[in-house]
Amino acid sequence: MKIRPLHDRVLVRRLASEEKTAGGIIIPDTAQEKPMEGEVIAAGAGTRGENGKIHALDVKKGNRVLFGKWAGTEVTLDGEELVIMKESDIMGVIE
Repeated sequence: MKIRPLHDRVLVRRLASEEKTAGGIIIPDTAQEKPMEGEVIAAGAGTRGENGKIHALDVKKGNRVLFGKWAGTEVTLDGEELVIMKESDIMGVIE
């Protein structure tokens, strides 16, 4: 896959959600919620400040991140569903 997000955009692959509840009940695909956790696949160079300099993003390729349920725009690249969003849509990095 050859894509490079621009400016403060980040390309994220959603991580698979749990298929069972804590009690052992299996949740069908149609009833599962979209996962709010993902892995950064690619990140843009950063935002341009008022002085004209580029400020690097806080996230980088390989980070596990937490984001809003409806954040970003879903895109399909090479048959894989990904989400592209602004860095500000990311709530935190999971360490």
